[in-house]
Amino acid sequence: MAITRDKKQALVAELSEALASAKAVTFARYAGLSVADLQGLRKSARENGVTIRIVKNRLVRVSLGENKVFKDTDTSALEGQLLYAFSSEDEVAPSKILNDFAKTHPSLELAGGFSEAGVAQSDADVKALAGLPSKNQLIAEVVAQLLSPVHDTTNALSGNLHALLDGVEAKASA
Repeated sequence: MAITRDKKQALVAELSEALASAKAVTFARYAGLSVADLQGLRKSARENGVTIRIVKNRLVRVSLGENKVFKDTDTSALEGQLLYAFSSEDEVAPSKILNDFAKTHPSLELAGGFSEAGVAQSDADVKALAGLPSKNQLIAEVVAQLLSPVHDTTNALSGNLHALLDGVEAKASA
């Protein structure tokens, strides 16, 4: 059954809003996936703050054209059956979710993406993004690096203190 013009306009409005708030958009070819597989993908995406949408590429092109950031973005990669992953919280999450899912479901192929700045990304760029740690992991690593001198100093002082106490105890018992 065909989608009415009003429904298409509503979809374009939803997509435009999702694109405007998205930090990253990743798209992938999903031909060959079952409905159960797609439901599993959507569930894992929801748990990580990512929204999965399956819409016609033509409607995505119209939504991109309506958004001033994405107006001049290259849309030549939008071909075939594609699903779109949006995240308004993390730049890496959509790529990571789709890449992790593709490892267990070879029917899913990463096809590309769009950055927050409206730059089109190739499938190689998206795979490179998927290999990065998440934003929270990067923050944790930086904090750990900043705290390591403090931990090293504390450990060195406590080690010397234990050696001193052991020496005093040995002298007292002798």
